[in-house]
Amino acid sequence: MFHLFNTADGSHTIYVPELDEHYHSIHGAVQESMFIFIENGLRYCKTDPVSVLEIGFGTGLNALLTAINANSGFREVNYTSIEKNQLSNEIIESLNYPEYAGENGVETFRLIHSAPWNTRVNVCHNFNLKKISADFTKYSLTGTYDLIYFDAFGPDKQPEMWSRELFAGIAAVTNRNGIFVTYSAKGEVKRSLRACGFEVTLLPGPPGKRQMIRAVKI
Repeated sequence: MFHLFNTADGSHTIYVPELDEHYHSIHGAVQESMFIFIENGLRYCKTDPVSVLEIGFGTGLNALLTAINANSGFREVNYTSIEKNQLSNEIIESLNYPEYAGENGVETFRLIHSAPWNTRVNVCHNFNLKKISADFTKYSLTGTYDLIYFDAFGPDKQPEMWSRELFAGIAAVTNRNGIFVTYSAKGEVKRSLRACGFEVTLLPGPPGKRQMIRAVKI
């Protein structure tokens, strides 16, 4: 059972009672995604075109914000996202994220969610999307990527998603100087990333979060 929840910036998140966890920060869902994945990820990564791998498609918020950013600029984004548990259309249609995404927000959000799974499609100008329906812990990654959005539920809720073995798989498909960003700043996450060939930096986090990780593949 999922429950819609209004976060501090007015944007929605979803509460999952079984995990006692929210999909996004209660201090601001859009604010958090913009800060971590767009400002400290997409805009920090200078590769053109840029190939993005997202672990945890979830509500599609990160994809929406990335698409809007790509659509308004000159850099092409090839976006791949992996998700095991797809949300129902009823929940998706209840989310208010398009209100935070400008004049093209409603249409872009609709196109992202109506795009077929496991097929690459052009969603809008400069934004190509492939949503993969799979369990990341059992999926063999292919391709190469310049930017990783790691947005799984927290290590204390889904520890299997944060194993060193899985980070090694991500490292294997991350290009040299590729960027990895996540909201977590836990010590074990830092140690695993370093062991897998990343140079790890702790950055100030968004509201409600003291620090976040940005790592560079070396």
